Amino acid sequence: MAEKLTITLTRSLIGRPNDQRETVKALGLRKVNQTVEHQDNPAIRGMINKVAHLVTVKEQ
Repeated sequence: MAEKLTITLTRSLIGRPNDQRETVKALGLRKVNQTVEHQDNPAIRGMINKVAHLVTVKEQ
């Protein structure tokens, strides 16, 4: 596993279910093309898997 993950919101949340909106918010993303860094752990990986169609992830 990588040590850090760079997560970018690439698609809009308009029309998405509330659980997906809350997951993106929990990752710290608010606007399209915003990027955040998180430590690589199973909890963050699970969140990414839930909204994988909305975000892009780079391992560092």
